Amino acid sequence: MRTSKRFGRIIAMGAAVTALVGLTAACGGRESQSGNSQEAKSVTIGYINWDEDVALTNLYQAVLEDKGYQVKTQMLDVGPIYAGLAKGDVDLFLDSWLPATHKQYWDQYHNQLEDLGVWYDKATLNLAVPDYVSDVNSIADLKDKASMFGGKITGIEASAGETGIVQKDAIPQYGLDGAMTLQNSSTTAMLAALDSSIKAKKPIVVTLWHPHWAYSRYQLKDLQDPKGAMGKGEQIHALGRKGFEKDFPALAGAAKKLKMSDEDLGSLEDAIQKAPKGQEKAAAKQWADQHKQFVDQAFAGL
Repeated sequence: MRTSKRFGRIIAMGAAVTALVGLTAACGGRESQSGNSQEAKSVTIGYINWDEDVALTNLYQAVLEDKGYQVKTQMLDVGPIYAGLAKGDVDLFLDSWLPATHKQYWDQYHNQLEDLGVWYDKATLNLAVPDYVSDVNSIADLKDKASMFGGKITGIEASAGETGIVQKDAIPQYGLDGAMTLQNSSTTAMLAALDSSIKAKKPIVVTLWHPHWAYSRYQLKDLQDPKGAMGKGEQIHALGRKGFEKDFPALAGAAKKLKMSDEDLGSLEDAIQKAPKGQEKAAAKQWADQHKQFVDQAFAGL
């Protein structure tokens, strides 16, 4: 997210699916033995424009290229990511939110995917306000305070899992129909609106999630959700295409072992977010050099 580096153009569903066809020759990565016992390795990592995925994908790319892999990264919307994995056009995806956010895609494609394990287990979806909005503490409070926010919840991409949850669950369960409207735009636009509102000390309610660097940069308050409409805590999984572990045993093993704490993930996201445009991988490489013990343990065996 960028005001964050996470920002970038989200490719529309139809265009993205078409683009995936062109990835086939570049991906289909396989590990093969060469004459000098070095593995010739090519892998395509698909990623969505969410900070944790941008950060982790750049870290993977920086570390894997340092270890002799040829890494192609492709930013897509979430639906085409899953479709690409199922078709074998994408080898690896590091940001599958389960069991709720990406449920529809998991239900559709899971038989054609390999679950490589959970690397972060405290993920949540939230509606959040700046902490100076003192008289709004629960999603339930939004009904009577709708005018304070211009009757809108500032959201992200229409295709995002959280968007569907807010629209189909949170708004009806809290009786917000007619009072609050979810305004879909982009992650970039949501964060820009959040930043400008905070600078002007104006009320705003946004769709947000943990983990996210915004909680470090701003003083924010997650609205209480007594009805559980936003879902319970989730886990972030790494997924491979069918046959990934067979073709990439070392990389699959590393993905299964990787765990990130809030501190490690937060510092990585912050490093990526602050990097100049186009320098995200360089920032990830610098972070890896500064966190050598973590990287050595996380990617041992490659």
